Amino acid sequence: MKTYTIHLIRHAYTKGNLEGRYIGHTDESLCKEGIDQLNTMMKDYDYPEASVVFSSTLKRCIETAKIIYPDKNPIEMRGFDECDFGEFENLTAEELSAYDEFSEWLAGGPDARPLNGESNQEFSTRVCDAFIKTVDGLIKTGTTSCAIFTHGGVIMSILSAFGLPELPMTEWLCPSSCGYTVRITPSLWSRTRKMEVIADIPASPLTDSQEERLWDYYSDIPEDEAIDDSDDLSDLMDFLSYGTD
Repeated sequence: MKTYTIHLIRHAYTKGNLEGRYIGHTDESLCKEGIDQLNTMMKDYDYPEASVVFSSTLKRCIETAKIIYPDKNPIEMRGFDECDFGEFENLTAEELSAYDEFSEWLAGGPDARPLNGESNQEFSTRVCDAFIKTVDGLIKTGTTSCAIFTHGGVIMSILSAFGLPELPMTEWLCPSSCGYTVRITPSLWSRTRKMEVIADIPASPLTDSQEERLWDYYSDIPEDEAIDDSDDLSDLMDFLSYGTD
C-alpha cells in the first residue's frame, strides 16, 4: 500500500512572537533568538527528510525552510499564510483588551473575525482548500514526501479538520520550529478526507491510547489500489498551478 508523508512545521521565532504580539500577515523575518534556537534544535534533533518543500509566502516560513532544508527551493503558497488579523496586527492581548471585537473573536464561532480581518470560516476554508490541493497533487504525481512550513494557526486548522486522532484545535498547539508528521493513505483520504498523525517534529511516538484510536478508525479501511510511482516535481507543480496561488 503506497502512502504519502507530510511534515507540517511551524516557523522559528520572530521578535513579534517573543513579545506576544498577533503577527498574521505582517511579514516579519526571524529574529536572532529564533535562528539560534533553531540551529540548536538541528544539532540536538534530526528533522525528517522531504522530497519537496512548500512554504507560506511570509518571510519567517521561507527563512525557516531554507535553514532546515538548505538544498531545497521552497514552493510558496498563499493558502498556507497565517490569518489576517486586520487591525489586531502587531498588538498584544493586553493592548487589545479595550476592543469589544477582541473578546467576541476569542469567543469563537465561524463568523467571528478580528476587526477588519479574516473570519474564522474564511481562514479555515482557505487553509483547508490549499491542503487538499497539495495532497491531491502529491497523490496524482506520486510524490511521496514533502514538508510544509507554515504557522501555528494553520497547522491547528489542518489537523483539527483532517487529523486522526480527531481532536479539537487546541490539542494541536506546537512550539516554534516544531510540528507534526502525518501519513496519507489514498483510500482513507479519498473516502473520508482523513489522515494519520504519526509523530511529533522533532519525532516522538504516539501514545498507546492514540495508537488504539487510530487502529479503531483505520482497521476497516481497504488497501488502496496501486498508484504509478513517479517523483516528477515538474508534474506536481503543473498540477497545483502554483503561479496562480
